[in-house]
Amino acid sequence: MESLYSYTQPMNCTDTTRLCTSFLAFKMEPNQTLSVIQSMFDVLPGDVTTEGNGNGYVFIRKNCSCLTKPKNYVSNTTFTVKSNGGYVYDLVMDAYEGLAILDNTTRESRVGAVISLRLFCGCSSGLWNYLMSYVMRDGDSVQSLASRFGISMDSFEQVNEIQNPDNVTVGDLYYIPLNSVPGDPYPVENVSRPAPAPAPSVDNSTAGEVDHKTHAPYVWIVGGLGLGLALIVLSVVVCICLRTLSCFTDTRGDAKDSDGKVRHQFQILRESSFCRASGRYICCRSGDYKQTTREASIPQIAIPKALGTNVFDPEKPVIFTYDEILYSTDGFSDASLLGHGTYGSVYYGVLRNQEVAIKRMTATKSKEFMAEMKILCKVHHTNLVELIGYAATDDELFLIYEYAQKGSLRSHLHDPQNKGHTFLSWIMRVQIALDAARGLEYIHEHTKTHYVHRDIKTSNILLDGAFRAKISDFGLTKLVGKTSDGEATTTKVVGTFGYLAPEYLSDGLATTKSDVYAFGVMLFEIISGKEAIIQTEGMVTKNHERRSLASVMLTALRNAPDSMSMSSMKDYIDPNMMNLYPHDCLFKLAMLAKQCVDEDPILRPDMKQVVISLSQILLSSVEWEATLAGNSQKITGSWLQCAEHWRRTFCARLVSAGEFYTSKSSNSSLVVMGIFDLTKASGNVTSLGVSSQSNAVAGEDSNEVEDAGLL
Repeated sequence: MESLYSYTQPMNCTDTTRLCTSFLAFKMEPNQTLSVIQSMFDVLPGDVTTEGNGNGYVFIRKNCSCLTKPKNYVSNTTFTVKSNGGYVYDLVMDAYEGLAILDNTTRESRVGAVISLRLFCGCSSGLWNYLMSYVMRDGDSVQSLASRFGISMDSFEQVNEIQNPDNVTVGDLYYIPLNSVPGDPYPVENVSRPAPAPAPSVDNSTAGEVDHKTHAPYVWIVGGLGLGLALIVLSVVVCICLRTLSCFTDTRGDAKDSDGKVRHQFQILRESSFCRASGRYICCRSGDYKQTTREASIPQIAIPKALGTNVFDPEKPVIFTYDEILYSTDGFSDASLLGHGTYGSVYYGVLRNQEVAIKRMTATKSKEFMAEMKILCKVHHTNLVELIGYAATDDELFLIYEYAQKGSLRSHLHDPQNKGHTFLSWIMRVQIALDAARGLEYIHEHTKTHYVHRDIKTSNILLDGAFRAKISDFGLTKLVGKTSDGEATTTKVVGTFGYLAPEYLSDGLATTKSDVYAFGVMLFEIISGKEAIIQTEGMVTKNHERRSLASVMLTALRNAPDSMSMSSMKDYIDPNMMNLYPHDCLFKLAMLAKQCVDEDPILRPDMKQVVISLSQILLSSVEWEATLAGNSQKITGSWLQCAEHWRRTFCARLVSAGEFYTSKSSNSSLVVMGIFDLTKASGNVTSLGVSSQSNAVAGEDSNEVEDAGLL
């Protein structure tokens, strides 16, 4: 055998609508952590259990579906290449220990390339509840596996169609039939907890003498520690003051051109020159900074004086060099390309040991570039994408953001299987909608100056590694001012057709209710899995016509007065949910979307009301999911962990309550997503209706968010 892992054919299937819960047995390396496993297999912490005997095996729950062509059972995930050289196939085989399928065996590896993979999985014919994919290792046999997992040898042989139990091959993949979830909950609380230091050994013969002599020095030790602590605090205060002063723009180094523009010299920042504000990299050195010969050779870009003076005070993003950008994207290679945005292409990169997304724009887009900089330097929220820094040359502008591992919501809703993505369950869809609503509510209501996004759509909702949503692309965001009708700003019509509110199309009046309309369209997409503009068959002829999804869904809702009469909507509910959703909750979500797309903006709810409604829908959905899993206990925070995805539920054992969803707010350590107040002792759930302001980054309350001065 040339390799430890041989290429096994996937399990055949016949029903392409079949979907089931399966497991994969994976042997962790000593340096691997739970977060690494989550990223590799595209799962949540509650999907990972451990065998518990110290052999390093973990069991990973995955959704298994039947492909159309070829008809095989597989599950999806993505793999990010971490090194150059060699072939991707070899890296994948070694990383996944034979559990992954990759047809292209000749593709060369490039750092940052994101590879779509399929994993071996299987669905039981009904004799067993689950099938677990297992790669045979040295020392394994049919008898040892049967004893280890509490199954009969006959069952193992029947599933794998083995004639001779002695004829099994190391490196081949086999399926283990199971009737219960394998393993125990992963010990999350102990993952990063350091081992206690060993107690110092003391000779018994001198213990009494040591104890007697150490009483007096304690006074000096405590006094010395107190003095040292005071000096440290004083030093920190001085450093903060100096850094705060250095963050203000010093225009003495700017040079005027004959055309009245200011030439801004972009400075090189080394890793040691990162400085923090509210725990995020947003500030850099400026002022009396002496350039080196190398730094003086960096290209300059002409920025209008109005934009180049005191634009980003008191917080400035990190400035990267063009060489760093070029190197991190492998020369803007196709392998690093993530997609195309409204005003430029987006690339994957690793800058200063941090995964980032890099938006590449032409210098003609400086207005959008500056608008996005102004917003994201001032407004920080867990559901808004974080700006890390920027770079510029004479011809190009670059914005550097935190990297969203799971891509956009759009890619998970529209033809996800062909894009290598996992289907979104009902729970995940509602959670994503709530996350986006909270981010939008924040910029509408909880900043000192309010903003309207103007380009809310599924491609601008990004998902992190845990499928939590963040709003991105603030290039069209506008500051809204007070008018007789409320807050509004008049602009030329920009945005994406299908998401534009009627009043905005007619008179260019952008308000927060314009964003609410676009959010309603997005809710319809979440329900239907269809694009905002769809093709339908004409009423008179059979020619296809383009219609807005909102109009189609509103027509369907007219014939569905309640959740018990939703037959008219069956063609507009995403089939990828496989009819596994609470009908009353889906109806409530559809009615909320209907309210959001009302032609009269006054009748639309504001985002605070939307957040409250979605919170209630999520709570009801979690209760439904618990009932579906057959658990009669009251819902606790652990169900919020287990119920993120219906295909990832049926948890046999519960994990610690609220472990993964506690808010960053220090005032409510048991507030989960600003919605549920969980009492571990009783497991009671109370609807709080907390606004998204509680999720603002610490130190960034509404009074501290400055006017971004949008153009």
